[in-house]
Amino acid sequence: MSPARAVSEFARFLRTETTGGLILLAATAVALIWANSPLAGSYEALRDFRIGPEFLHLNLTVGDWAKDGLLALFFFVAGLELKRELVVGELSRLRQAVLPVLAAVGGMVVPAVVALSIAWGTPGVDRAWAIPVATDIAFALGVLALTASNLPSSARVFLLSLAVVDDLGAILIIAILFTSGFNLLAAGVAVVALGLYAFLQHKRVRSPWLYVPLALVTWAAVHSAGIHATIAGVALGLLTRVRPDEDEDDAPAVRLEHRLQPWSAAVAVPVFALFAAGISVNGEAMSTVFTTALPLAVLFGLVAGKFVGIFGASLLAVKLGVAEKPAGTSWRDVAALSLLGGVGFTVSLLIAELALPPEAAEVAKAAVLIASAIASLAAAVVLLRRSRVHAKAA
Repeated sequence: MSPARAVSEFARFLRTETTGGLILLAATAVALIWANSPLAGSYEALRDFRIGPEFLHLNLTVGDWAKDGLLALFFFVAGLELKRELVVGELSRLRQAVLPVLAAVGGMVVPAVVALSIAWGTPGVDRAWAIPVATDIAFALGVLALTASNLPSSARVFLLSLAVVDDLGAILIIAILFTSGFNLLAAGVAVVALGLYAFLQHKRVRSPWLYVPLALVTWAAVHSAGIHATIAGVALGLLTRVRPDEDEDDAPAVRLEHRLQPWSAAVAVPVFALFAAGISVNGEAMSTVFTTALPLAVLFGLVAGKFVGIFGASLLAVKLGVAEKPAGTSWRDVAALSLLGGVGFTVSLLIAELALPPEAAEVAKAAVLIASAIASLAAAVVLLRRSRVHAKAA
């Protein structure tokens, strides 16, 4: 793929995720209003309604179908984007990849350390430390689009590349921490299905009549194996071919992104948010967030830990000469983007549900929403100022 084509694909990805971020905001608002209205009972009844075959261990609630099923599509698209970035995108060139990779690592390690420091000894922190390590790409790009239209494109590429690496870190955490009751037979079926998918890709088979059933079998096998089902989406994405043959206009990964990303950004993630973000926001619930160690750990991990981790790692990498600052950007631009990294949302909400029992998860999710709101508002203020500066300089 030529550099110009790679930039074009990045621009398309940015537009779709930006639109998805706005829909995500709307879905979150609907969830909060619905769950705190006189119709709260209908919200809980719909979220907890069970559907699916029991003999396949798929008699899940609607909320679980959104979490395990729809988010698998989101992670499949993330896997496609990660594979493309690693092979032909920004992360394929070592010099350009170093800064977002180190920034992402700093943005995962420091929030985890902050969370552990605040909630050390609190029940559940052995898994809940992972909640603030994730940055929500759709939400963050939505804020960026609304507030920073004049920021250099290199700054946007930095944020997207950082978020892709961040997604990889979150994927590894989910795979390692939240695998339970491992079923060897189901895992074997998943490995065979993934191997067949890779073989069909190698043989240039294009028929969706083969790939769709194979993807569904892979998803069901991974779910039955005790591994979180979203990992199936990532694995399939990473096995998809990203370099086009001579007789192809686009590689399979690009074609699939074109078809599926709008569904992921505009349907899968907002529907998940609709059933994950419906938490109580009464005075007692909010008081618990600000007076209990675990939600405070999540809050400070996202708002402070993300900023310090991303900005600190970026500054250190450039000062040591191992990376270059994005062209045309200042350290104030990088600081604004680092603030935006504190928008956890989708993956943070997912990890909260996986890490904690329902009552504790509700409080942790409230902390995620509050932290994401604080981070997005703080970043928006700084980004608006930076955008005006760049507009005057143009």
